[in-house]
Amino acid sequence: MLSKRSIRGKFIWQLVLASAALIAIFSTILYSYIRHSLYQELEEGLIRQAKYIVTNIPNQHAGDKIDSFYLKNTLDINVEVISKPPNINNIHFDVLKKNRQVYAILYYPYNFREQTFLKITKNITSMSHLLNKIHKIIIFANILGFALIIIYAFLISKMLTTYITNFTKKLADMNENMLKPIKIENLPIEFQPLGRSINMLINRIQTFVKYQKELFIGVAHELKTPLAVMKLKNEVTLIKKRSPEEYIETIKLNIKTINEMNKMIENVLKIGRQEGDHFEPPVEMDVISYLKEKANNYKLLAEQEDKELIIKLKPEKYKTTIQPTLVNHILQNFIQNAIKFTPEGGKIVLKSSPVEDGLKIEVIDEGPGIDEKLDLFAPFKRSGEKSGVGLGLFLAKSAADAMGATIMIKNREDKKGAVATLIIPSTLACPIC
Repeated sequence: MLSKRSIRGKFIWQLVLASAALIAIFSTILYSYIRHSLYQELEEGLIRQAKYIVTNIPNQHAGDKIDSFYLKNTLDINVEVISKPPNINNIHFDVLKKNRQVYAILYYPYNFREQTFLKITKNITSMSHLLNKIHKIIIFANILGFALIIIYAFLISKMLTTYITNFTKKLADMNENMLKPIKIENLPIEFQPLGRSINMLINRIQTFVKYQKELFIGVAHELKTPLAVMKLKNEVTLIKKRSPEEYIETIKLNIKTINEMNKMIENVLKIGRQEGDHFEPPVEMDVISYLKEKANNYKLLAEQEDKELIIKLKPEKYKTTIQPTLVNHILQNFIQNAIKFTPEGGKIVLKSSPVEDGLKIEVIDEGPGIDEKLDLFAPFKRSGEKSGVGLGLFLAKSAADAMGATIMIKNREDKKGAVATLIIPSTLACPIC
């Protein structure tokens, strides 16, 4: 039995009801057309016979019967002259059932001066039987067609839901260790967008699981090392009596290490908060105006470090549906890294330009560049000699993946430095769109 909440069940009943209604309407129209055509042909035949009588048998009066071998035996009609019937002013055709016999009756004007009509009666019982047989055949055909429609509805619904059922089964069998993309090329065209969406979701899950594992391992490693150093330093200090200055030095080292671990924990908490930002409702906004607004704040940060931020934004406007908080996470990380690694007096460029199906945003610095062999987006990966926890680019990558955007970092080709790039597609893969 199909559940009331089953898509297949709803589809079957809708298809059956719609098809049954269509068959019923078509059958009614067909039977009415056949019946009307037979009666119309009969009426036209009786009118021709009436015209013949008016022309060839004149001077008959009301109450007279026109007895003719040709009329009675050849044409099988009875003709009599009657006074004008009430409410009948012209030719009138009617069908009457009497004593299980069916008669066709035609009233035809005969003598205008005497106000008489011809009443032509013809027994059409055989025609009525024929119409009844046709009606029964149509009903039987409807019942047979209805049964075939039910079978067809079950088959077509099963065919249409097969792919969704397969999707459901594959997704139900998946876990974080057995995520495999769906082969889109084997799907019908109508289901390929769904397949691509599922593959994008699988890819995001794989990326999320990969980075989460790396994050947990990295956090454990990064916290274990300073804790071990603190423990060893304290043990060495306690081996023998020390001077107050040595105790103070040990305590200061412990405080410094604790501050570094606190900073790391704050960044880990940022990751948790950012995961909540992934579900921020996207809004339609002008990205260029948003960049100009943020650039003013970034300029102040650069000036405090004796560095210059140059703004080059094109086109004049670029509207899209986007999650502003996630974009801010990415740009803020790019700008802070550029300011951190660019030497005093150096220049940082924030630029944007349209690309095919999207907008490219670049942050260009004059720092030492990067080691392109490293996966800088993995947690706790650091480049250069500057201090840091190594979670900034991990956060930026996570935000980009959530939006369906792309980020990359590479060395400059014209001079020393790095280029951090964010490409925002025209259609973002926002989770709440």
